[in-house]
Amino acid sequence: QVQLVESGGGLVQAGGSLRLSCAASGRAFNSKAMGWFRQAPGKEREFVAAINWSGGSTYYADSVKGRFTISRDNAKNTVYLQMNSLKPEDTAVYYCAAATVSFTTYNIADFRSWGQGTQVTVSS
Repeated sequence: QVQLVESGGGLVQAGGSLRLSCAASGRAFNSKAMGWFRQAPGKEREFVAAINWSGGSTYYADSVKGRFTISRDNAKNTVYLQMNSLKPEDTAVYYCAAATVSFTTYNIADFRSWGQGTQVTVSS
């Protein structure tokens, strides 16, 4: 089991940037794929980005491709989400999640460990 704690959320103007961090505990972190999801009020949780166990493979939702970058530092047990050119529609609670597999996946069913979430608000 992997325990996850997100940080880095906040309020930013449209066009601005934020970097989210997710600190993981547990020996399994380095062998698992990781992902970021988000949930806006009244909407279902949706996939944002994922990265495989080594960091060599990434995958993004079309809505964030070219603006967001996922990365990981296995030595620090941390995964990051760099968010640039933020838009008001990016406003949501962002969740970090650990997959049960090592390869890049966007299937929410593959993610079993979740953080508590961090709020990102983008003003227009």
